[in-house]
Amino acid sequence: MSKRSGVGVAVAVLGPAVAAAALEPLRGHLSLASVALLFLVPVAATAAAGGLWPALVAAVIADAVVNFLFVPPYHTLRVGSTDNVIVLVVYALVAAAVALAVDVVARQRAAVARREVESGLLAQLSAAPSAGDALEGILAQVRDAYRMDAVALVDHGARVAVVGAVPGGDPALSVEAALGVHLDAWGPAVFAEDRQTLGRLAAAAARLHERRQLADEAARARELAEVDRLRTALLDAVSHDLRTPLAGIKAAASSLRSPDVQFSAEDQADLLATIEDATDRMTALVENLLSLSRLRAGVLSATPEPTALDAVAAEVVLHLPDRSRVAVDVPDDLPLARADPGLLERVVANLVANALSAAGRVRITGEPAGDRVRLLVTDDGPGVPEPDRARMFEPFQRRGDHGGHGLGLGLAIVRGFTEAMGGTVTPSETPGGGLTMTVELPRA
Repeated sequence: MSKRSGVGVAVAVLGPAVAAAALEPLRGHLSLASVALLFLVPVAATAAAGGLWPALVAAVIADAVVNFLFVPPYHTLRVGSTDNVIVLVVYALVAAAVALAVDVVARQRAAVARREVESGLLAQLSAAPSAGDALEGILAQVRDAYRMDAVALVDHGARVAVVGAVPGGDPALSVEAALGVHLDAWGPAVFAEDRQTLGRLAAAAARLHERRQLADEAARARELAEVDRLRTALLDAVSHDLRTPLAGIKAAASSLRSPDVQFSAEDQADLLATIEDATDRMTALVENLLSLSRLRAGVLSATPEPTALDAVAAEVVLHLPDRSRVAVDVPDDLPLARADPGLLERVVANLVANALSAAGRVRITGEPAGDRVRLLVTDDGPGVPEPDRARMFEPFQRRGDHGGHGLGLGLAIVRGFTEAMGGTVTPSETPGGGLTMTVELPRA
């Protein structure tokens, strides 16, 4: 027995009993016809609550109660007159007609409600995006609309979307959605019309699932294309930027080892300086590659602590081969920044190297900014057009494409390291020409 039928049987039993309790004190004051009409109310209520068959049961019970309590001789099922027999027969026929009419109206209303639910869900399925949890949201609405415990979309035996706690055992309903795809539902039994509606909804959900698969495949294709682009750029850059210093080291070392040439002390110092400079360039290149891989893998760890920006700037300039081109104006009384000293030194070093590659002179300044501290790296080079400034922070982007050495990883690492410390880096135009990179960090 379904839940609706159970409710109908309960109303069929209780309705006539309540009507009898209410009307028995009025026996003798109401005509038998009036009593019979009033007993149509529980029959109509039963038809609305439980359907036709419980309403017919209510009609039989009500007819017997009217006969027992309101037809002389009272408290028996015998009928004392022909007129009362006619009233009871007509009441039974009218009650059956009322039950049938109310049940038909209820079914029509249910059909209209189902069509509205179906059209609404189908419209949402058609308009739903293919990404995110749109499919799960639609299945949740199907579950709620049909009062199911759980709903799942199954693709070739694998549940690709599940809403609700799936109970043990086979589903109460399994509707084919597409070839190899079906909609499973656990819960109460549904009518044949509901099965047809669920079939259409299942087909629409399968189309949404197919769209999501196509979107995922397109996203994976884009990711693979980006990986391939980065790999190609990396190989091109590394092949150039590693070959050049290696060739310099090889040439200088071979010259020093040659027994046929006697070099002066000054020439030997120049060759050794060449080896040292090329080694430094290779070391910086490898460090940038390792830093980028840590950023891409999400394993970069920062340990912020109170840090003096003037000390960091001085340490960076101290290791520059051409310190005369860099001016430092960071006050020693500048508030301490909350930063990782090692990461911040790499940030400033990359900014200075990027500026020196395109400018004659570079200036490092510091200033307070409320609850934050700023470090500015300013150059007098040609600058960068505003539309290109966002692209500067992508890997393998050389500033201005001047052909200078370097993989073009510096600014990508600058942004990643700065954000890891809770700061920001912002490019802007230098007054009079050039580029200013502003690193803003929290105050300690």
